[in-house]
Amino acid sequence: MIHLFINALAASAGGGLTYIRNVVPRISESEDVRATVLLDAQLAREFPAFRRVTFLKQDSTPNAALRFFHEQRIVPKLLRRCGADVLLSAGNFALLNSPVPQILLSRNSLYTSRDFDSDLRTRAEWRLWLDTMFKSSFAKWSIQLADRVVAPSQAFADDLREWTGRPIDAIHHGFDRDAFTRDLAPLPARVQDKLASARGALRLLFVSHYNYYRNFETLIRALPLIRQTLKPRSVRLFLTCSLEAGKNPGAYRTETAAALVRELGLSRELVELGSVPYSLLHHVYDSADIYATPAYAESFAHPLVEAMSSGLPVVASDLTVHREICGAAAAYFSRFSPVDLAERVLEVAADGETAARLREAGLARSKEFSWRKHIDQIIALANHLMAAARPRPR
Repeated sequence: MIHLFINALAASAGGGLTYIRNVVPRISESEDVRATVLLDAQLAREFPAFRRVTFLKQDSTPNAALRFFHEQRIVPKLLRRCGADVLLSAGNFALLNSPVPQILLSRNSLYTSRDFDSDLRTRAEWRLWLDTMFKSSFAKWSIQLADRVVAPSQAFADDLREWTGRPIDAIHHGFDRDAFTRDLAPLPARVQDKLASARGALRLLFVSHYNYYRNFETLIRALPLIRQTLKPRSVRLFLTCSLEAGKNPGAYRTETAAALVRELGLSRELVELGSVPYSLLHHVYDSADIYATPAYAESFAHPLVEAMSSGLPVVASDLTVHREICGAAAAYFSRFSPVDLAERVLEVAADGETAARLREAGLARSKEFSWRKHIDQIIALANHLMAAARPRPR
């Protein structure tokens, strides 16, 4: 039985949280592996006791640099103490001198995104630009340090290979429809009321906390075009975030997007649901007609799989990774074109056959993603590294 140590201290939002929430329970189901998981003390409260899984809890810091140096100091000691065979670093940054073979999960597409670099410069977000440059240097260095590097899609693996010159393994993240819809508790009343207010309207959905790379402004600019063409039918765009300053994780400023909503007179059409618990998100998907994402940078995009599994037609920006994940289950548009986005949404809304085709293709495509398959591939890689490992100084 292999002993896998998972460093998950960096799992604090978005895809990182989704990954840990899904991977840990499925590792406990594997008869040929046991795991030690290092994670934030608050996140640890979400997990019950699992067979063959030991949790080590730390109070993490939102400062990536401080967390990096903290991990370099404590993780080698914990690895030696628990006798782990392989380290799985789940947060883009590797351990400098790992006493055991190390698999690095690299999933932050911002480090290789020219669009993100250009966006920050245009917004004059110089502090965030410098922070990204600093983190990207550590991420690039980490890829050189790790024994094997795993990306969640082939598209992102290709980007990393071009960026670093290192071979990168592509292992898709997974999805489990039964687990995703297991919680039958109702949505909070405030969210139910907002969803119910859109009866009869074309209901668009975008699941994300606010950030720049999800390209909210292009989606917002498309709304008046959709509204004008749809008349007399109305349109509603549901966001699982708030555009109020200080209501989102990270350093992203919502003022520009909020001002754009006011300027275009979209206070009725744009509905801010606020943060929705992950276990209840399936109710939100079930309340929408079309899922739309204008993101210009992604490494996998879990909400696309969630939307497809919920039977929603998908309208997505034309990224290589989006085509890899959705295939024929999405209508694609030029990522910075509100006009193109609006046209794709209107085509899906007006043509029942197109919507049905996308819906059926999405349901079939979503079944191809499996957390069980992902875990099996990670364990196989860990076993290979352990078998081939040379003795290291402890």
